[in-house]
Amino acid sequence: MLERGVVVRYETIRCWCDKFGAEFAQRAKTARRKRGDTWHLDGMFVTLRGEPYLLWRAVDECCTELDVLVQKRRDKAAAKRFFRRVLRSNPVPRRIVTDQLRSYPAAKSEIPELAHVKHVFVKAAARVNNRAENSHQPTRRRERLMLGFRDARRAQAFLSRFGPIWQHFALPRHRRKRQVTVPHSRNASPHGTVGLELPQSVRLFNKDNYRCWYACSLRSPT
Repeated sequence: MLERGVVVRYETIRCWCDKFGAEFAQRAKTARRKRGDTWHLDGMFVTLRGEPYLLWRAVDECCTELDVLVQKRRDKAAAKRFFRRVLRSNPVPRRIVTDQLRSYPAAKSEIPELAHVKHVFVKAAARVNNRAENSHQPTRRRERLMLGFRDARRAQAFLSRFGPIWQHFALPRHRRKRQVTVPHSRNASPHGTVGLELPQSVRLFNKDNYRCWYACSLRSPT
């Protein structure tokens, strides 16, 4: 839009997100593949106006985000509220994988749909629940770019739309281009790097020609 001479303010983009974000997120959920039958649940703390809040997140075995919920507490009532929210938009799972937080089994036993579902507990230090833990990384990066969240209601509305839309446009690992590796040797020639076509004058990788090498690395491979 800027190339066509249209200048858009941040407030206009925010209004667009409020108006069309929920519809885009719903279409992204509809377009993605079938959800798995294993839930990986985990929580991360976010700071809203100086107060800690817990962001509950559920993903399946393919790391597809099922739902998120921002809450003040992490007790049985909060876990039960999160379970019911995930069940509203997802079928009953075959297995649930969580950490050793006692709120999970206490809330699960009071929900009839999940009473007989297999529950697997993992230790946080064992990194067995990596699917749920790694799913927090896009949220952490977005939190740093936005300089933190400020309101629980606004954070809930944004994160519930951000997850499906981000996963819809994120390229899988097998479809990404090979990353360019920087040669460590001072006498190494960067001509051996995949996808680079550097001029003959650039032979050594040092401080003098670093800018030239970096500019050439930004070009798309032919």
